[in-house]
Amino acid sequence: MRPIRLLLADDHALVLQAVRFALEPEPDIEIVGEARSGSEVLPRVGETQPDLILLDIRMPGLDGLQVLDRLGKQYPETKVVVLSGADEPELAAEALRRGAKAFLGKGIDPTDVAPVLRQVLEGELVTESFGTAPPESVRAAEEFGLTGREREILARVAMGRSNKQIAREFWLSEQTIKYHLTNVYRKLGVSSRTEAARFAYDHGLAGNPWPGSEANRHENPGVG
Repeated sequence: MRPIRLLLADDHALVLQAVRFALEPEPDIEIVGEARSGSEVLPRVGETQPDLILLDIRMPGLDGLQVLDRLGKQYPETKVVVLSGADEPELAAEALRRGAKAFLGKGIDPTDVAPVLRQVLEGELVTESFGTAPPESVRAAEEFGLTGREREILARVAMGRSNKQIAREFWLSEQTIKYHLTNVYRKLGVSSRTEAARFAYDHGLAGNPWPGSEANRHENPGVG
């Protein structure tokens, strides 16, 4: 099986260097070229025929959103993962609407980039955002000493996902998910998934009130 052909598009040399450092050890990912401006992206795609593009959202020439529009018309089979230096949910939603398959914000762990690229290429990840979260969720996680990865796993527990599902999503082992959850339980002072999910909803770590909470009953009187 041939490696994933990846084109990097970013105008910051340090970012390109960091991405290369994170991805070059991966035997199944081959970086086939770089673009330093938005106007260079489409010519580079024509030259290198990548499977996937890691695209900065803010670049000179054309910005990432404009590039997404043109890629969708000229190279609809080439998948795009957007990389942004800002955690902006509205920007992430717009990028996904224009065809990006994932949005990586500044909060993503560099070691998580390769797994996201693999998921996107295999079609298992569609319109998903990584490394971005509502500010209140991030603040709540920091208040309880949770890392970004722990917050993301807790949010998925609150969604009702199993360890196996979470492990598959993040390309991690179930044992690693259990390790993270052990730390989450300890930091939150809970002892089960149900307690962790309730805590996440009650303290703004999951985005919405717990289905049985007073806040939710107030907003949805029929729930109870």
